[in-house]
Amino acid sequence: MPARPPIVAGNWKMNLDRAQGRALAATAVARRHEAASTELVLCPPAVYLDTVGAALAGSDIGLGAQNAHDKPSGAFTGEVASAMLVDVGCRYVILGHSERRTLCGETDAVVNQKTKAALAAGLVPIVCVGETLEEREAGRTTDVVATQVRGSLAGLSPEHIEKLVVAYEPVWAIGTGKVATPAQAQEVHALIRRILGELATPAVANRVRIQYGGSVKPDNVADLAAQPDIDGALVGGASLKADDFLAIAKAFARA
Repeated sequence: MPARPPIVAGNWKMNLDRAQGRALAATAVARRHEAASTELVLCPPAVYLDTVGAALAGSDIGLGAQNAHDKPSGAFTGEVASAMLVDVGCRYVILGHSERRTLCGETDAVVNQKTKAALAAGLVPIVCVGETLEEREAGRTTDVVATQVRGSLAGLSPEHIEKLVVAYEPVWAIGTGKVATPAQAQEVHALIRRILGELATPAVANRVRIQYGGSVKPDNVADLAAQPDIDGALVGGASLKADDFLAIAKAFARA
């Protein structure tokens, strides 16, 4: 299996102000060496993309957005197009996060259209999938995650699939303090990789990075990072503190 460069992204959600975001980004740049072999991405609220992007200038830390529309332009008040994100320096965009699916009613079909639009604009989509607690307890994790992966990536070529990142975020672990056991997470990551192999090729699937997300913290990341199919993390609350975020990134760093 080819080596996959680990990737850790911080999803700030609707948190921090301009000064706090600038300071956090500057700290990440100054301490970049602590996790030199891990790719880092910061995803601030859209109104602070310019500010955070300026703080990241000259570094190799990527700027990412938390959402994008599936149309390139038009009468979509309050929305942001992928090309606009590229224009302000974004390289990544989070799509299909469970909070978007739950709070905004985004379906696999919607995520699919957004993913295609992001790829067309030159962004790297971080496509999120994951089951609820009820679905896990009902033994439906495999069916739910498989359906989300196939639906969200439907119609993509192997070349496009190879360009994206997938994030497995069990909904029951997001912001709850609960975390999937390393074995539970690895099982689903391996499932996702198998499905990617069906949608593209096994060789492509082996090059796609799959992140884990869901209450990832410095004190639980080591065992997750040791799993063969977990290639990084999509970090929520812990990404708001530089010490925690960098400790998580360091756990995935490979010599």
